[in-house]
Amino acid sequence: DKVIRVVPESERETQILKAAFNRLKVDLWQPSSPFHIVEGMVTDVRVPQNTSRSLLPYLQQANIQYTILISDLQKAIENQTGLRSHRNRRSISEYNYEVYHSLEEIQSWMHHLNKTHSDLVHMFSVGKSYEGRPLFVLKLGKRSRPYKKAVWIDCGIHAREWIGPAFCQWFVKEALQTYQTDPAMRKMLTQLYFYIMPVFNVDGYHFSWTNDRFWRKTRSKNTRFRCQGVDANRNWKVKWCDEGASFHPCDDTYCGPFPESEPEVKAVAHFLRKHRKQIKAYLSFHAYAQMLLYPYSYKYATIPNFSCVESAAYNAVNALQSAYGIRYRYGPASSTLYVSSGSSMDWAYKNGIPYAFAFELRDTGHFGFLLPETLIKPTCTETMLAVKNITLHLLKKCH
Repeated sequence: DKVIRVVPESERETQILKAAFNRLKVDLWQPSSPFHIVEGMVTDVRVPQNTSRSLLPYLQQANIQYTILISDLQKAIENQTGLRSHRNRRSISEYNYEVYHSLEEIQSWMHHLNKTHSDLVHMFSVGKSYEGRPLFVLKLGKRSRPYKKAVWIDCGIHAREWIGPAFCQWFVKEALQTYQTDPAMRKMLTQLYFYIMPVFNVDGYHFSWTNDRFWRKTRSKNTRFRCQGVDANRNWKVKWCDEGASFHPCDDTYCGPFPESEPEVKAVAHFLRKHRKQIKAYLSFHAYAQMLLYPYSYKYATIPNFSCVESAAYNAVNALQSAYGIRYRYGPASSTLYVSSGSSMDWAYKNGIPYAFAFELRDTGHFGFLLPETLIKPTCTETMLAVKNITLHLLKKCH
């Protein structure tokens, strides 16, 4: 298998690509659906070995330029996870935050923190996944007063975006390690609660470790189709299954049979609805594109509190860049990325959470979903700066 990049340079090329990708059932890495491909859009696509024999000559024949991003995907996957067995990764006291962890490891890490940091950490479950796994959330913060504003952070809505869960764990580690020494972190944990869900799509994430590294959706079964899973970021009750989502169960952006059909989405939506008065910010972590997005995703329109959200994004992106010079684009999701309906960010915003953001973490496609473990630390370090920035902005009262 290979990963190639094509940038259609005309309407003709755009149509040829859409038709070819629809016909050949390739795995689009970005954008998430052939529907979104437009002239000039960077399009990364995973081409199975058997398909590449027909697709690549076809593109050459049609005189469409492409570059090969990853020439041997299997080898790239093995490079990333091949060292697993040789590494002592069991002892939680020396938990390694610079490697990717399986669902089991992440959950036992959560249990461990719940036991060892009971002053700052409280673990609970918001429900069960389709396959019956608990949906664990960590409540992080000093129990300083009965009522505190809160920030919700989730990672891993899309299973293959492994850098997300890595960041959620990094955030918790940083909070616990620097709480005593860093006044900003101390202020955050004293004045706010953080609800952190390291793996939203637990079934899908588990499946991406055991069966298919590039699985994206949930794992719910469809009665009429053999295709499994729903895009958990198209399943929310906000302009559900409108533009940028698919009604077809085999598509990567399948919106599901009805809004909140996925138990994971339903459980989180229920929790957020219940705590909507308290939760002031919603942050969701995805990959890859290096973007900081805010509403709306489902339409081209300006949100009422645009100036506050825009300045928060601008400052967050500058803070992020200060670490390693990595540039993030920022703006409304619809115009910065593409229009998509039924997303968690739009839903959170529509349900009264004034600051709703979706991060698209590193990189811009060189490694794509296979971001090497050596880049976990720099990626999380810079992202941490952005998240602290947004959080402190929140405490400064700008609505």
